[in-house]
Amino acid sequence: MMDTALDSRTVVERYKPLFMPQTVAVVGASTSGSGRQNTFIRRIREMGYAGAIYPIHPTAGAIDGLPAYRSLAETPLPVDYALIAIAAAQIPPLLAGAAGRVRFAQVISSGFAELDSGRELQAALLKAARDGGMRLLGPNCLGIYSPRGRITFTEMKSWRAGHVGIASQSGGLGTDILRRGLNRGVSYSAVVTVGNCADIGVSDIVEYFLADPETNVIGLYLESAAGGRRLFELLRAAGARKPVVILKGGRTREGVAAASSHTGSLAGDDRAWSALPRQTGCTVVNTLNELIDTLLIFQMLRPRAQPPAQRIVLFGNGGGASVLATDYFSTLGLKVLPFDAAAQTALRDLKLPAGASITNPVDCPAGALEHEDGRIAERILEVIYRAGRPQILVMHLNLTPFVGRAKPGVIENLMQAVLRVQDRYPGQAHVALVLRSDGEARLDELKRQFRQRATELGIPVFDELNDAGHALAALGAYERFIWSRAQPQITPHDTAAT
Repeated sequence: MMDTALDSRTVVERYKPLFMPQTVAVVGASTSGSGRQNTFIRRIREMGYAGAIYPIHPTAGAIDGLPAYRSLAETPLPVDYALIAIAAAQIPPLLAGAAGRVRFAQVISSGFAELDSGRELQAALLKAARDGGMRLLGPNCLGIYSPRGRITFTEMKSWRAGHVGIASQSGGLGTDILRRGLNRGVSYSAVVTVGNCADIGVSDIVEYFLADPETNVIGLYLESAAGGRRLFELLRAAGARKPVVILKGGRTREGVAAASSHTGSLAGDDRAWSALPRQTGCTVVNTLNELIDTLLIFQMLRPRAQPPAQRIVLFGNGGGASVLATDYFSTLGLKVLPFDAAAQTALRDLKLPAGASITNPVDCPAGALEHEDGRIAERILEVIYRAGRPQILVMHLNLTPFVGRAKPGVIENLMQAVLRVQDRYPGQAHVALVLRSDGEARLDELKRQFRQRATELGIPVFDELNDAGHALAALGAYERFIWSRAQPQITPHDTAAT
């Protein structure tokens, strides 16, 4: 890892050429236009990249309509970001010949320390980068997605700049986090795949995200324990000022072996990762879906500046799903408690249609929720907030009964009802929406549309009640951590004085 202690620039300024490059070089692009490097050129053009693009080729005069250059030393301007995908053995001399004109080099190529036979080659690669004064991303990595810089390592039909920053030691999982997350409402400030971490590692990217004003939530996929001490110190010093969500690979004996062959990693002791949340306030999750759901909840909901939220009201047309969720939420420390007599009386006075349950969970058949085109929900929610005093409201809708019978505006009216009641009781409760479907194509398309609309309204959407439960439990744990740190610490001397 390169020493930046003497660099007086801020962390954000140091990494600006990587995340918002003004000049990009592409090493390995072909005259046929069919290679991965040519695809990269096409993708960043489609994203609206407006800086200079320099294809590097030993003989070609032009590639993809752009003037080509024989080496990194011959480009008209110094290179902020060089993407390199050529044979591994050719890369150290390529970097050595760059004449100090490259700021960041990202190496896609494999054949380095993920193989025992490639360790010496990776050492030579790192030496060439250091001698040339450049930072090295990779090798064996896909690179970065930076909507602000108009750079992407994967095909994007649409993109939107957001506030979730990702560092991943796996290119494939980095792609999954990006694409699945966008489909589920997460929007990113950047996604960085780091591969073998010969130079730039996860802790370096975390340091950047902690300093970056455009990043509010940080997500990590880790396989390696290398740099773990620095990561721990960064997270502890940050004091949980930004939520950090970690998906850790290689937590079993078999997983350690898989991680070692994947990115040349030593996965480390699982006990350390289990203890990390208690000491730093971060969240450790077990699956990719949990990671995305937890990133979504932190993106959409602001942690409470008061005692952590635990008391939940479930409202929807769930039936048995509500009962199962009540059991499951309880295992997560989330309380779905029956309303007191006054609240039940207030709900009973609404004279809800037959089949409605008013104890918490509040279950109404789909036909009941269709009354007044869905506006009846606002009357129910008003009583829930006024008399039930929830700290969390989870509205869950099984979409199947609505298809083919509900008027088009019913679901929209249900969402708007939640927002209006929220406005009348500001800061009282977190709100999450669960949209359940049976997998039928027409229903899934309807769900996609409703998810997009809810995201626009600022409501996080989940596929199942259990998914919302995990994410809300993570939010609650984070709130407890920051709440406990904000409380005055009582010393033995203080106790004696009282």
